Amino acid sequence: MTKAILVLGATGGIGGAVTRVMLRRRWQVRAMVRDPARAQAGWGDDVMPHWVQGDAMLRDDVVRAATGVDVILHGVNPAGYRNWETTVLPMIDNTIAAARATSGARIVLPGTIYNYDAATAPVIDETTPQNPPGRKGKIRKALECRLTDAAPEVPSLIVRAGDYFGPDAQQSWFAQALAKAPLKQITYPGRTGIGHAWAYLPDLAEAIAQLLELRPGAMATVERMQFSGFWDADGTHMISALRRMTGTPDLSVRHFPWWLMHLLSPFGGFPHEVIEVKPYWHYPVRLDNSRLVRLLGSEPHTDINQAVRNAANCPGVSTS
Repeated sequence: MTKAILVLGATGGIGGAVTRVMLRRRWQVRAMVRDPARAQAGWGDDVMPHWVQGDAMLRDDVVRAATGVDVILHGVNPAGYRNWETTVLPMIDNTIAAARATSGARIVLPGTIYNYDAATAPVIDETTPQNPPGRKGKIRKALECRLTDAAPEVPSLIVRAGDYFGPDAQQSWFAQALAKAPLKQITYPGRTGIGHAWAYLPDLAEAIAQLLELRPGAMATVERMQFSGFWDADGTHMISALRRMTGTPDLSVRHFPWWLMHLLSPFGGFPHEVIEVKPYWHYPVRLDNSRLVRLLGSEPHTDINQAVRNAANCPGVSTS
């Protein structure tokens, strides 16, 4: 029997990647967006989801869109890092209400590392205490607690990953700093010598798809696991791969102006929002994928050169 998934956030990075992989696997994919005509015009692929109009902040919209689905991907986030206090928890509450209305749809949540204290959690697994020091992390922790509290009536799956990169991840550190077009230099937010975790979105989406297709009962009612992705052990490997794949070995690197973000943060806006994630660039935080590997046998993994080439949209450059 063909299964159905509702994707909230299909025009975003992770939502778009999951939508594409589920379509390839012949799931029925319903994508709720505010403007279906605009979403359809910008999709680009021949095979499309079924676009439905709705707003993740409106419970009736989400409940209506979820009718008859087996899975709800909660891939919506506040735009531009803003308005977390007034949007994040209401949106997950609406998704939980929709899952209840379907009598058993599993909610899939792409998890973040913001739930943890980067200074004291160099490796994250399912048992690592969530002690977030920042406002965003506290909200994300509360979001995950909502899912725990909704069980067993509402099953859930949280797959936590590092910083996203990929062809459709335009609102990411990779696209907006490291490989910002036109590519004249690399802006790196981290410290030299400090490791950083990256998640190539097509691989992450494939892992989510494989988990959802496991035999019934293979996953716990509330399942949390980590996607390790690409671990850049000292902050130089991603830079090197980007130089190779763009054919610009002498491309200069500058540090992200955290000092300026500190200076401007009292005035609000992007500097105020982004300053909270600074510790995740200045301390190494690695994700232990043991649980995911136990379930799947291995983690989907694209060669880093090919992944960076796809993400930076630089076809024809040799990977040798």
